[in-house]
Amino acid sequence: MGLVNNIKGVSVYCVHPEDARKKKIVGAYNSFKEKVIDEINPDIIFTTTGYQLELIKKLTEKYAVYPVRLPPKLSELIADCVEVGLVAGYEKEARDLQSKLLNELIKLQSNSIHSSKKIYIEIDLGGPVTFGAYSYITDGINFLGCKNIFENIKAEWLTPDDKKVTELNPDIIIYEPKMFSKNRNREKIIERLFQRFGNIKALKEEQIYITPGSYDFFAHHGPGFILRAMNWLKDIIS
Repeated sequence: MGLVNNIKGVSVYCVHPEDARKKKIVGAYNSFKEKVIDEINPDIIFTTTGYQLELIKKLTEKYAVYPVRLPPKLSELIADCVEVGLVAGYEKEARDLQSKLLNELIKLQSNSIHSSKKIYIEIDLGGPVTFGAYSYITDGINFLGCKNIFENIKAEWLTPDDKKVTELNPDIIIYEPKMFSKNRNREKIIERLFQRFGNIKALKEEQIYITPGSYDFFAHHGPGFILRAMNWLKDIIS
């Protein structure tokens, strides 16, 4: 929304956009530094829900907190972005961002090739994690005309069953290394995947794609998912 100067503090994982990395670190995903928060004296603290529920309980004892739920769909990802702007009192900026994201989706869909390719996506969140029916990631894959191999699992996220991945035999594997990790060697990643899944189609045809950069990419449920991650995926499937 162009309001970077209004942001006074972030968690260690808030790295998008780039200017966020220059802000004071007030905590992590499930902890906070009370002294730092007191120093910056925020009008409001935005959090997500789910895993952060216990953190929210502690924060609300002293601060004004507004939880924004994790989006299961692209439409709700956009709605979340707008909601933050409206709650903070920046109605025009919120609606401008909404228009930008909707226009990007229109452009993505008009240029996409509906290939029905089967995609397996895995993110290292301290262990392998993939995504089911209730995830914006699955919705983004479907929006571009492809299928997440676990799209019918009634869950936001799940620990992948390696035998099931082998059985479903994806055309493409998207792999996102652990955030901040330097272990991004392609050959080693492919070797580990081969040990788990065997000679499935994606490995046999070398359709393995590692997300760029050392920060979260698909795991980021902000504007960057539509503006960057979905464009990157579109280039792969095209």
